[in-house]
Amino acid sequence: TGVAISGLGYYPNALAADPDEARVAQEHIKAVISASADLGIGRMNTFIGRDPKASVEESFASFVQVWGPILNHAEEKKVKIGIENCPMFFSQDEWPGGKNLATTPAMWRRMFAEFPTEFFGLNYDPSHLVWQMIDPIEPIFEFAGRIHHAHAKDCRVDRHRLGQVGIMATPLEYHTPKLPGLGEVNWGRYFSVLSDCGYTGPVCVEVEDRPYEASLQGRKAALVQSYRYLRPLIGEFA
Repeated sequence: TGVAISGLGYYPNALAADPDEARVAQEHIKAVISASADLGIGRMNTFIGRDPKASVEESFASFVQVWGPILNHAEEKKVKIGIENCPMFFSQDEWPGGKNLATTPAMWRRMFAEFPTEFFGLNYDPSHLVWQMIDPIEPIFEFAGRIHHAHAKDCRVDRHRLGQVGIMATPLEYHTPKLPGLGEVNWGRYFSVLSDCGYTGPVCVEVEDRPYEASLQGRKAALVQSYRYLRPLIGEFA
């Protein structure tokens, strides 16, 4: 069919406050890394995790303790880990810090300094930077060598609603995930910078747009529409 697996994904909370939940997540992350190696894929995508009630410093200390063994396992298996930069802060149970620590360029810089291994990188999703009010293109210049996998997903920020609820509201109160081209990401610039920085890895459409999600027919239509929009920007290299 011409369809290939670009990476195995598993998105738990490896730093959960519940030790049993955290242990299960950590062990299964390692299992998925092993499976990626066994299948010859060489990529595994996930979250860092976070206790949403803990401070950044407390969470970073947990990250160092938990992720050292996981990254050692990834190195042994020669599997590149891509951390998606979604804050996992959408609902009240994820308040106030979200369930993923690796959400901003400042934090990526700190994490990569702690673990400089080439097998530790990003599953880069520009949409999650948009609603954090971060330029989604600028970080690519610095972190291109750390991008192991990339998403094509957009989002629209409702500026009127944001003006009513403010940035302290849960993010779904003022932003909406959209298909590529239906939101605020400049996709021409996105691919221009990715290619200029030497990225040649996969770019995968993440179907997260409510009008398209209700049926299989809708989800297929989302992929066709996304393909037609993105193909002229990617060209024959894809």
